[in-house]
Amino acid sequence: MLTKEQREEFNEILEELGNSLDISKTQYDAAVKSYTAVGEWLSKPDSILRPYGPEILPQGSFMLGTMIQPISAEDDLDIDLVCQLDFKQPSWTQKVLKNKTGDQLKANETYERMLDKEGRRCWTLKYRDNAENPKERYHMDILPCVVGSGYKSTLNEVVLKYNDISDVERLAIRITDKNRVDYESQTNELRWLKSNPFGYAKWFYYKANVQSLRTVMLSEAVQKVPKFQTQKLPLQRVVQILKRHRDMMWKDRNDKDDKPISIIITTLAGQSYNKETNVIEALQNVVSKMRSFIADTNPHTGAREYWVVNPVNNQENFADKWKTYPKRKDNFFEWLTAVESDIQKITQQIGKGIPMLTEAMKKPFGSELVTKTFSNYGANKLKKRESGAMHMAAGTGMLGNTGRTPVTQHRPFGADE
Repeated sequence: MLTKEQREEFNEILEELGNSLDISKTQYDAAVKSYTAVGEWLSKPDSILRPYGPEILPQGSFMLGTMIQPISAEDDLDIDLVCQLDFKQPSWTQKVLKNKTGDQLKANETYERMLDKEGRRCWTLKYRDNAENPKERYHMDILPCVVGSGYKSTLNEVVLKYNDISDVERLAIRITDKNRVDYESQTNELRWLKSNPFGYAKWFYYKANVQSLRTVMLSEAVQKVPKFQTQKLPLQRVVQILKRHRDMMWKDRNDKDDKPISIIITTLAGQSYNKETNVIEALQNVVSKMRSFIADTNPHTGAREYWVVNPVNNQENFADKWKTYPKRKDNFFEWLTAVESDIQKITQQIGKGIPMLTEAMKKPFGSELVTKTFSNYGANKLKKRESGAMHMAAGTGMLGNTGRTPVTQHRPFGADE
């Protein structure tokens, strides 16, 4: 059983680990500048999309505040966007909308050079080859969709209801998917594939927000330019830590296409989170409960299959690919077992000294990242000590922010006063 002081110390270390995983303000600003420019190009006066009110908004981890630095300089950040239209021509199929979005991007010589091959649902712009600094390399997946008239007002109305997720269905959008049999024929967008990235964000922030720690608002995240988050809620930190563990585990493996996907990790973490107000307790609780939210039966048919429900669409199974690609199922449970074991091993080292704790964290999270984390942690401790904010807990000898005995700065003999 960890003491209060030990938990506080490890929580500070995990917070610093999360800080080190965060994308920088420079990376954030570069991404915002890039997708804002794309939005301006798609909506310029002579754009073929202009009459339909195109708007680019971020979605996914960029909006959730759970994006992390890539493991290697050879990797790039993945930024998910939606290109939403208020309406479309009645004759447009999914294919027509997808192609018109692509054609408008290709009309710009720069974007044409940056375009990757057409994806199943998205167009991808690769900024990686145009950046000299590896940390400014990223690609943007642009998802064309139709939202319907009045959607912007609905979005603003729904996100402001912080403690109510009963109306997230109103935020659903209709997207293109070239693997559907009706991709080239269906003109009624209400019969297109439904997605709900903003409803999912509403659910995630509803789960993440703790009244006493409400530092991040959904209304700030669901904007053309979301507020850059310098502080994170415990659930956001937990998701970042879990994603880093996943990335390290698959760093040198050949089956990267079958590694656990972020939406499942994020969903299970959100379902498991119980409003803990610090990262260590949230991480321990989430890791211990995630397995229990993976069903082994289809709730609608009773058929035996693994099911991770989309919390804003109970008809959607995020683990639907596990049946077709059993390797993905096996890899997920392999990862889950590993993260359960690693978190337990790490917590067992708390109280045995920083060197022991550092070594326990290096393999699961990466030597360079952990070294940076403890270096920053030590520097922060020194600042607090020099300011007189550090205290020694009675009976434990541990330094922290609580306790009764202030610790003064020690100066070497002969140092200037």
